[in-house]
Amino acid sequence: MFDFEKLTVYLKAKQFNKKVNVFLSNSTLDRTTNDQLRRASFSIMLNIAEGTGRFTKPDKRNFYVISRGSVFECVAIFDYLKDIGSISEEAFDQFYAELEELSKMLFGLIKQLS
Repeated sequence: MFDFEKLTVYLKAKQFNKKVNVFLSNSTLDRTTNDQLRRASFSIMLNIAEGTGRFTKPDKRNFYVISRGSVFECVAIFDYLKDIGSISEEAFDQFYAELEELSKMLFGLIKQLS
């Protein structure tokens, strides 16, 4: 088992990514928005995984910072989707809550490595 597979934040990021893919498969979003959301949500978990494989604290921290940036990117996309009526308020609230939790968890990892 790899170290990242033991991290709660990685497991939550993976669950989030699965939910985003289900959402996207049932949506009629334009190709650009669909692709951007898919890549941003995938980037969250991939950067967590890559960060755990690094040897120095600054290097690990950098990947967690990038991962947290992808969380913010997802929030912005969902905020836009809510504004244009492409996502229900309920679905937005669920995604937002998960992203907020991921952000806080990543912030904790980043702070530990500072």
